Amino acid sequence: MFELLLVCQQAGVDAVSETLEALDALSVSVEDADAGSDQENALFGEPGMPPPAQAWEQSRVTALFNDLAGAEAASRLVQQLHGAGISHAAIQTVPEQDWVRLTQSQFDPVEITPEFWVVPSWHTAPQQARTVLQLDPGLAFGTGTHPTTGMCLRWIAQHPGQPSVLDYGCGSGILAIGAALCGAAKVVAVDIDPAAVLASQTNAAANRVQIRSGTPELASGSYALVVANILATPLKVLAPLLCSHVAPGGRLLLAGILERQCDELTHAYAPYCALEVLDSREGWILMSATL
Repeated sequence: MFELLLVCQQAGVDAVSETLEALDALSVSVEDADAGSDQENALFGEPGMPPPAQAWEQSRVTALFNDLAGAEAASRLVQQLHGAGISHAAIQTVPEQDWVRLTQSQFDPVEITPEFWVVPSWHTAPQQARTVLQLDPGLAFGTGTHPTTGMCLRWIAQHPGQPSVLDYGCGSGILAIGAALCGAAKVVAVDIDPAAVLASQTNAAANRVQIRSGTPELASGSYALVVANILATPLKVLAPLLCSHVAPGGRLLLAGILERQCDELTHAYAPYCALEVLDSREGWILMSATL
């Protein structure tokens, strides 16, 4: 395979990317051309919120082609159409690799507690593991490696046998499946993303546990544990809804919250419950309340 590398000015990035896609590039990616230098300009924001800027001053556009002739033809045409906005163009060979093996090598078993582990299917569980959640990376968020997921799973593992659990915004279904493996009697997992619902169903079957998964309309009634590992902004919006699903004396568990967002989450939930910080890891916190 061959990579066509282009350095483009901000105004031309979209047009260049669209041209490369029309020329049957296998993939097109865009990143900051100044990454790692003093001129680097980080663009980030929470999902659903606009980033502080729409693009970098200079972007590195990388297009992947099956053969050299396709990459060379694309380079010539793109420079003819958009040459004024392109400051650099080069083609390089992509070394042949076992991409499946390379991807798998990046995911090792994850220790949640000494006895609870998340293990990809191509690994053998550690000898000390008593509870094993088998999960492979997929389309939906949640493999156990992120601090927010790890903190939620650890709490669930330390409080087994919940009568009922609602995983709101379930992603891969990892928290719902973890609850079921830890003896929860009834587990419901909901998400607005159909891919997440499917992933939850598939992952639950792989772990031989019973959960109900679907869109948020499935989440009727109240639960002994309601867990939502999303992000601060949707968690604030969902405050009255999530609290309404917690049974009297039940527990609310919230994650996806940065340490600096603690006060705003506390304020948003104040009319319904008193949140407290249970855990923190790498700048993220786990918040909870008993209703």
